[in-house]
Amino acid sequence: MQTGLTGFMNAVVCLCFVNSVILSQAADNMEGNVALSERPIRQSHSLCAGEKEYVHKRKQIVLHSLNTLEINCTADSVPHIALLASGGGQRAAVGLVGSLHQMEKEGLLDTLLYLGGVSGSTWSMASLYNDSQFSTNMDAAVSRLFDSPSVKLEQAVDWLGERAKEEHFSLADIWGVLTSAGIMKQMDLRCLSDEANRNATNPYPIYCAIEKHCFTQGPIEGKWFEISPHEAGFTELGLFIETSLLGSKFQNGTLLEKKKEMDMVKLQGILGCAISNEETLRDFVPQWLNVSGHLDSAAKEYLRVWIILDKVIALTRITVKDTTALMYLDKLQKILEDKVNHSKTESVEAESMEERKTLFNQWSQELLAAVETWSQSLDDGAFKTDVSFLINQVIPLIAEWKWGTTGNFLYRYQESSVPACLYSNERLQLIDAGLVINVPYPSFLGDKRDIDLIIAPEYSAGNMFETLTLARDYAAEMEKPFPEINDTILEDRDWPKDCYVLEGKEKEPTIIYMPLFNRRNCKDAEEFKAKMDEFSTFQRPFSQEKIKFVLETAKENVKNNKETLLKEINKAALRRHNKWKAGEP
Repeated sequence: MQTGLTGFMNAVVCLCFVNSVILSQAADNMEGNVALSERPIRQSHSLCAGEKEYVHKRKQIVLHSLNTLEINCTADSVPHIALLASGGGQRAAVGLVGSLHQMEKEGLLDTLLYLGGVSGSTWSMASLYNDSQFSTNMDAAVSRLFDSPSVKLEQAVDWLGERAKEEHFSLADIWGVLTSAGIMKQMDLRCLSDEANRNATNPYPIYCAIEKHCFTQGPIEGKWFEISPHEAGFTELGLFIETSLLGSKFQNGTLLEKKKEMDMVKLQGILGCAISNEETLRDFVPQWLNVSGHLDSAAKEYLRVWIILDKVIALTRITVKDTTALMYLDKLQKILEDKVNHSKTESVEAESMEERKTLFNQWSQELLAAVETWSQSLDDGAFKTDVSFLINQVIPLIAEWKWGTTGNFLYRYQESSVPACLYSNERLQLIDAGLVINVPYPSFLGDKRDIDLIIAPEYSAGNMFETLTLARDYAAEMEKPFPEINDTILEDRDWPKDCYVLEGKEKEPTIIYMPLFNRRNCKDAEEFKAKMDEFSTFQRPFSQEKIKFVLETAKENVKNNKETLLKEINKAALRRHNKWKAGEP
């Protein structure tokens, strides 16, 4: 925007609330000549028109699928079935593809009305929905996991160069481009709203995030954020804007400036960035630093530097084929590991807080200096140019710890339900929803989507059943129906079965809970723990062998439980039919 215009707008803001005519005239002169909507914010706990229309069309496909499966159903009583995929990094991304692939083979995929995801599962959702017909050809999605050519580093850097010019540039951009290029092997430059006018061949997608300000200091109603092809907004507040407006500039409920919508690369970075939360850093504490009571703010700042550098290097490796460049990256990893993995426990215990801050700051500077020295030692050429650019973008953002920044459509919005943490901030910080609940239950509980059956393949790395108990507690606080969890089920957490059915009554959805690793594929609790450790969330990208193993394990789980799935789908259809007969909506 031009300098004079920016100054004019600042003056308008300083005067607070001038009359709407002056504000509209100022906005009309802005870059792009934005036509302001009188009411761009929708306040409702019902489906928007676009989702309602899509779901209506999708039900015709679900009806045909149920009839093919010889499940009695009429057009008026199509059950609302959602598959809710958990987070879990690359394990979740691959696992979801495996689950959906086998569901297609068993004729079950088209029974799904919705597909919801958080964290790692949203990476594969973004990839899948790039194909408007993926539900009819999951073989192609599986092939992409193995046969897709890697995205070159220069492509990722070119994308990053454009994003770095934008107002809301953050570590989520870097995380998004490197996970897209390095793990999903594609650079998906479409926008989510591009799907708004598609036919209903695929289940309706809901991507979930949380808002960081409310996550740390706000009420529960301001935390959960959902994004669909039509709308983006806060689930419990019932406040939404069109997805194409997410990131635009708002004040007092008025659209001031329409910004370019984020593409799927950036969206993946926002949705799957669990390390954006400082508490997650505890999972990366080096052994020598793992001293009780000493992971203070000074240590966290040091870990920020180490973790981001380590992850950036690991993901960059996948985009590089040149053997000399790979040798350079090996050398850098060794340099950093040598600096981090040394035993300094005694000195850490002995230092005062002030001395510890000085010490950790010194170690952080040593890491950054080592990277700088390494980059200067590279031979001149494209690799040096690309890597140097990447490092120069990463380092300042580490200091700010800036993640998922985008425009806040609730800034100064005059509505009593808007929490102070949203009302007073010009920007949202959208981050990984798995930090609250690692399955997108909140978007699918209650009357809005009125779900009869939830299929929940569990790819999480945390304590087994934790996502269920967290969802139950969330539902209780929000006064939404949730099925009872028998305490005897929780006793299986160290070695779970492959399938549990939590039966819903009346308005409660039934939940089919399916752990990835279980008693069918692990002979005892010890092997179960070993598998969870081997395929942990925070590790370097999987080898082809690991990808194949997770894929086949997820497929086998669906195959083994086909009869249970069919039985519960049939019961869901009967339940919906009874609701229809009773005259319920």
